Amino acid sequence: MKALNKTTARKPVLPVKVLQFGEGNFLRAFVDWMIDTANERGILHHGVVIVQPIDKGMAGALNRQDDLYHVYLEGIKDREPVKETRLVTCVQDAVDPYAEYAKYEAYFLTPGLEIAISNTTEAGIRYEEGEDIFAEPPASYPGKMTALLYKRFKHFNGAPERGLTVICCELIENNGSTLREHVLRHARAHRLGDDFVRWVNDHCRFCDTLVDRIVTGFPRENIDEIKAELGYDDNLVVKAEYYHLWAIGGAAHEQARAALPLDRAGLHVLYMPDIKAFRDKKVRVLNGSHTAMVPVGLQMGCETVMDAFKNPLVERYINTLVADEVLPMIDEERAGLDAFAAGILERFYNPYIRHALGAISLNSLSKWEARNFPTVLDNFEKAGKVATRSLFSLAALLVLYSGHAAVPFTPNDTPEHVAFIRQHWDNANVEQGVRKIIENRQIWTAPLASVPPLAPTVAAFAREILDEGMEQALVKLSR
Repeated sequence: MKALNKTTARKPVLPVKVLQFGEGNFLRAFVDWMIDTANERGILHHGVVIVQPIDKGMAGALNRQDDLYHVYLEGIKDREPVKETRLVTCVQDAVDPYAEYAKYEAYFLTPGLEIAISNTTEAGIRYEEGEDIFAEPPASYPGKMTALLYKRFKHFNGAPERGLTVICCELIENNGSTLREHVLRHARAHRLGDDFVRWVNDHCRFCDTLVDRIVTGFPRENIDEIKAELGYDDNLVVKAEYYHLWAIGGAAHEQARAALPLDRAGLHVLYMPDIKAFRDKKVRVLNGSHTAMVPVGLQMGCETVMDAFKNPLVERYINTLVADEVLPMIDEERAGLDAFAAGILERFYNPYIRHALGAISLNSLSKWEARNFPTVLDNFEKAGKVATRSLFSLAALLVLYSGHAAVPFTPNDTPEHVAFIRQHWDNANVEQGVRKIIENRQIWTAPLASVPPLAPTVAAFAREILDEGMEQALVKLSR
């Protein structure tokens, strides 16, 4: 088997256009895979330099393979299994700024640099009071970005064309906007000058994004088989699902599209002025389906999303919930919504991704409130309807948390909330217990009781689940 390096595989020399903060599995199987695809299709000619964002990371491991690695995709397309592999060659270098600061600085002062991309985890975009942004390097990502932009500003005498398009992939709302606020706060705190602040505001573009691809990482369980298939001793293989979606939004979305026109390469990348409505749609369809599926699937004896969708009753329940309750409350053209939902739900049939229901169940109470209650509220207030399938999922969740479900289950949620549910659950008077639970504003920040049919409907479904079992309750619901 061949070693993987530039003597055994093709490694083009590309101009450095992208500085990427983060060398983990997600960015390598998502952003770098996209850029590499667009390079191959003649849309881009972009080289990427990866920056290790923390003191200990993977820059050395990447360098040992000349920054080459494979992305191994498995998934479902049009209900058929698909597999695709790609040798990613767009990464030109990986640098550890803690050990090679001068090299790192040379890269961020490259005249042709256009784009900065990041995934420094949800905790990465934070403001550190009193941080020394002149450290080599600063500790936080906002500190690093402030220093980078300030040095570019000084080095190029404030030239407008040397500003950067900054695209964040961290899983927080308003990721790019929040980073921009922290950069400007650092600029004021360190008295970097009004000219620099104007340059950042006028010539640097910060984009909010929503990313979506399940990336499972290095496939340890069958790596020898995969290496044999690839023909390379690749120790940085990244495995992911076939599906991908990247929504890039904000006032600078057109400039981002001009700098990184990934949609022209046939990739599922969307550019839009405001990402909020799209995020809400994705949360209601994908995440809301997951949250509704978990307590139902677990009580049907299912362990994974795939197990649940193999069960015709669960499959029908989720598909009907989305079609009849979720999509009608989204203010968009129905044909487009149906296509969006079909693409999302098709992923649930993926036999290659083991997406455990138990893992998805983490903090299900707050997830149900954020993802499912808005659908319940909209159905009631906008259409005068009771969203029965959405409320069935809450009934299933409360039964699961009550300790009286037919299957053993230990909730991974706020302990005092679980304790309250178990303390006030009463099999002899289910509705009374349900009312106490939904009126507890420590558990819920939203006023669930503002939907009057909620408590009696949830209580009736919970009674059916307890008395007849989940399977029979689903049968009755589907009639």
